[in-house]
Amino acid sequence: QVQLVESGGGLVQAGGSLRLSCAASGLIFGSYTMGWYRQAPGKERGLVADITSGGSTYYADSVKGRFTISRDNAKNSVYLQMNSLKPEDTAVYYCCAERLGMNYWGKGTLVTVSS
Repeated sequence: QVQLVESGGGLVQAGGSLRLSCAASGLIFGSYTMGWYRQAPGKERGLVADITSGGSTYYADSVKGRFTISRDNAKNSVYLQMNSLKPEDTAVYYCCAERLGMNYWGKGTLVTVSS
C-alpha cells in the first residue's frame, strides 16, 4: 500500500549540487511529516531535514544553510535541494513519512560526493 520512491542521487564533485525527490503513494500525504535521513557506511541513520504538514522545517546543523527541504502536496512529493556538497555528505539518503508515531521508509538513493 504505502510506497516511497527516492530519486536524484548520483556522483557529484565537492561544491556541486543535487536535488533529491521522493514520490509517495498509498497515504494521505498532507497529513504526514516528511523527512530526509541519511546513512553512511558504518554509521547510524540520522535525520537531515524534515518538514511538517504545516510547512515547518528542521535542518541538522551539518546541513543548515546548504540544504533546503520542500514539499508539494498536490504532487505527493518531497524534495531536498543540496548545494555546496561536501565529501562528508556521502551517504544513502532515505525518504520518511511520519504520522502518529508510524514511519514509512523508502529504499534510499545513493549520493556520493568526491573530493
